[in-house]
Amino acid sequence: MSLFADLGMRYPIIQAPMAGVQNAELAMAVTGAGALGSLPAAMLGTAELRKALEQLAASGPGPFNINFFCHRQREPDPAEEHRWQQALAPFYAEFGVSTDAVSNGPSRAPFNAEHAAILAEFNPAVVSFHFGLPAPELLARVKATGAKVFASATTVAEAKWLARHGADAIIAQGLEAGGHRGHFLNQDLSLQQGTFTLLPQIVAAVDLPIIAAGGIVDGKGIKAALALGASAVQMGTAFLCCHEATTSPLHRAALLGAHGRHTALTNLFSGRPARGIVNRLMRELGPLSALPPDFPHASGALAPLRAAAEKMGKSSFSPLWAGQNVSGCRSLAAADLISAWVAEADLA
Repeated sequence: MSLFADLGMRYPIIQAPMAGVQNAELAMAVTGAGALGSLPAAMLGTAELRKALEQLAASGPGPFNINFFCHRQREPDPAEEHRWQQALAPFYAEFGVSTDAVSNGPSRAPFNAEHAAILAEFNPAVVSFHFGLPAPELLARVKATGAKVFASATTVAEAKWLARHGADAIIAQGLEAGGHRGHFLNQDLSLQQGTFTLLPQIVAAVDLPIIAAGGIVDGKGIKAALALGASAVQMGTAFLCCHEATTSPLHRAALLGAHGRHTALTNLFSGRPARGIVNRLMRELGPLSALPPDFPHASGALAPLRAAAEKMGKSSFSPLWAGQNVSGCRSLAAADLISAWVAEADLA
């Protein structure tokens, strides 16, 4: 029996964990439709995480994937923070935003002992990681719960590293994917590849189930990924407009509008490269810049500016995360989306 069938999945489809645009409701809908629903945990406080895990547990046996970041977080650098606020000062003045409203606290916590303790209470079927893997002692605690460990690789070298260090399955994240790049061994973006060039190379390099991610938005894409050796696919952008997602009206409008097809990698919103729809901030400062502080400290200075612009119906300073292919974004229930993909990919 394959890993994914063993987990109780009817279809080899994983909903990508998407912080800021979903909660437990989407994960439950996806799992209820026979795929693997995911919960992004990196931006949840302890009480919020516990509440979400209780919701998932109450909905049935799952399976569910709980996702964490495992970046190495530096303390905020006052000089970097000042430089970033100075760069944003003209926008603050335009929108009447005071620097007193800026938050200094990081919005994304790396996986830690507290997270491990909570997971031990709930025993999720899958725990996944972005930006590598946590420290060996923390990874051992995750494995002790019986969870399967998935982790993102953006290069063959990263896939081999993950295989050596305890991953049970590897997510081959192509350059087309929306949201944060998962690279962790080398920051050189020229090493990043598209999904359908990266996928067969990772399949050939490691003896683990490989999950294709990036640019897959329909049954034809699923079928192509499976033909290239993927054991499953992970899809995020295609779920952004479904009924159960919490994607904002401004974000949905951008996805469904003509300019939704223009995406770029940017570090402006968090301090790390992530793919999103090009907006005013990206156009005026340049999508990749030396101005933002180190991840995840860039978001604090943007928060009041984003809020002020959104009150005026503008997404000029909002992270509009999306992959390069938004053609699959449809306003349907998650179960209906999955049903359509299953039929198109001949998975039934």
